Amino acid sequence: MKFSVTASFVFVLLSLPVSQSYAQGVFRPLRTDAPPSIDGVLDDAVWQTAPSVNNFKTWMPDFGAEMIADTRVLAAYDEENLYFAFRCYDPEPSAIKTSVSNRDNIRRDDWIAINLDSFNDQQSLYVLYANPDGIQGDTRYAGGHEDHDFDMVWYSDGQIDDEGYVVEIRLPLSSIRYADGDSVFMGVIFERMVSRRREAGTYPPLDPAQGESWLTQTMPMVYTDLQSQTLLEILPAATYAYAQDHESGDLRTTEDRAELSLTAKYGLTSELVLDGTLNPDFSQVEADAGQVDVNLRYDLFFPEKRPFFLEGRAHFGLGGTGSSYLDPIQSIVHTRKIVDPITGVRLTGKLSEKDIFASIYAADELTGADPDADTEYAHVPILRYKRLLQDDSYVGGIYTARVLGDHLNVAGGADGMMRLSESSTFGYHGLLSYTRENNETSDVSGHAVGVSYANATRNVDYSLAAKDVSENFEAETGFITRTGLFFFSGLVRPKFYSSSSFLQRVDVELFSGQSRDAIYDMWETANHISVRQYLLNRMTITARYSYATEVFLGERFQTGGFLVSTGGRISNQLAVSATYRNSDAIYYSAEPYQGNSELLTASATAQPTDNLQAVASYVRIDFSGDDNSANDYVYAIYRGKLTYQLSRYLFFRGIVEYNDFRDDLLTDFLASFTYIPGTVFHIGYGSLFDKTRWETDRYVPSDRFTQMRRQLFIKGSYLWRM
Repeated sequence: MKFSVTASFVFVLLSLPVSQSYAQGVFRPLRTDAPPSIDGVLDDAVWQTAPSVNNFKTWMPDFGAEMIADTRVLAAYDEENLYFAFRCYDPEPSAIKTSVSNRDNIRRDDWIAINLDSFNDQQSLYVLYANPDGIQGDTRYAGGHEDHDFDMVWYSDGQIDDEGYVVEIRLPLSSIRYADGDSVFMGVIFERMVSRRREAGTYPPLDPAQGESWLTQTMPMVYTDLQSQTLLEILPAATYAYAQDHESGDLRTTEDRAELSLTAKYGLTSELVLDGTLNPDFSQVEADAGQVDVNLRYDLFFPEKRPFFLEGRAHFGLGGTGSSYLDPIQSIVHTRKIVDPITGVRLTGKLSEKDIFASIYAADELTGADPDADTEYAHVPILRYKRLLQDDSYVGGIYTARVLGDHLNVAGGADGMMRLSESSTFGYHGLLSYTRENNETSDVSGHAVGVSYANATRNVDYSLAAKDVSENFEAETGFITRTGLFFFSGLVRPKFYSSSSFLQRVDVELFSGQSRDAIYDMWETANHISVRQYLLNRMTITARYSYATEVFLGERFQTGGFLVSTGGRISNQLAVSATYRNSDAIYYSAEPYQGNSELLTASATAQPTDNLQAVASYVRIDFSGDDNSANDYVYAIYRGKLTYQLSRYLFFRGIVEYNDFRDDLLTDFLASFTYIPGTVFHIGYGSLFDKTRWETDRYVPSDRFTQMRRQLFIKGSYLWRM
């Protein structure tokens, strides 16, 4: 639903009584001087008079159906907070899926969500999830991507009762960015998931003609007398790390340090926030899950998890990227390329109603740098600007750089996204890069140009994309898998629905892409057909067959094959997934050759009680050359994770991971207390074992494990909000 406001309409709107405001398509929460207690019980006086909405309709597995039972959402506010309450009815309260879990680990539960467009500009959403116990998850949605690593400060509680469950939420205004004014408009979509039925619904209902275009379908809310909040946060942190490595037959101390850091956040306005950090601790609480790291054409991708880099990063996505899996430009801003910053500054928010600005500067310490080098730091400035147009359309520009002594890499350009109709969009970008080495004669420049078109409705999705990336294009702040590539591709995905309780929906996908390797002037192809079935309200099965080729070092290889995968909930206590793939493959080396590869992955998540969760996963991949019956390699990783959540704030977790290819055994133990994001205390201990032993003057293979590394990690921080 599109929405525009004139001055006369605002005057009439504010004159309406509460009972009529949302009936006209605008939701007007109740201003209160007696805020509710956030306890999961609707016994506060404010909820007796607060306006509400109901009549949720499904959007998954199909649009527009009645949900299992009614959902009612109430809303109120005071000068410092927004308040929401969900009354979720359920005919089988004992079947409701919930857990006392750590933050952001509730997606397999029943849950509710608030999708909040705080500027009502159709550009981004804060998404607040809560399960029936009030356990939180939060994300940031922009540009078609949901950032699951985003965290913000808000409060919630919930309880299951004889009618279903209740969740109450308090969202401090200081936690969100919004536009000041006598009347503040925000957009919202309320959402509910019924896990056992794999059924999701919203209010307002999503329009089947617009598909899942969330940003353009929000319901406007209006707040009057909303006071501007001055945001000031100070986050001191202390860390201690102690590590020992096995050297020459003995464990020897390689790290023993304690450090202090300070991060501060100041709201220049309610729309624009400045962050700064000194000597930040960017240690990760949990090690990245192991990935297969042999026979790779490009580096492994690891997601960003460090809090300082998360806010505002949704705006760094570019129009015309990610529209096809052939696209080699994953991002030109991948902040994990900033490895060990000693200081950082970030400015994000709105400069005006139509102007978005996001920037980062970091001084990255070069750990292990050459002592004779001219500098010990790489300087990384990143600038992003977006000018908002009608609906969720925008035009923008981006600049990134990495400066290291006489070395300079710069990448940037323009991009945008235009909404052509309710269901279709057109995205584009044009980027240039320049790299200067110490010797000026080695200066190189490159370009990346891309366009995409996408249309999504209830019955069919289809898209077109094209991109040209020159051989010398380089963005050292980003993640780019390949250069010297031109491709164009098309996809169509018809969707078929059924009223059967066994088979609810079938998606058929047809894809074709043709690419030219500009370095060797050779063409390659990628084509597939897949069928995805939604079964028994809780499982999916996908089968895919592909015909594909790939050019590597001037040779064309076969890379097609077939894949089968399945996943879903067996019961409230068990969820499983599995994938099998058999395909032609390439052995990437100076002398590449054709072969065959099999991949098998499997995982199971068991939750015998609300507080205990166990996850087991397995991945195995092998490769054998066409002229060799034996495997060139077999790479397998076994991983187990056990988490006991003592309360919503405190959990204990153990991880064991065995790499069969490398004969490595990793153990990781963590006790973690998180009151709110920022106020945390962690104690972790990890070890790495190898099947090796020291013999006289060298390490030799062994049948027994030797502890090659161990590390103790302690971190505490406290978020002061003023």
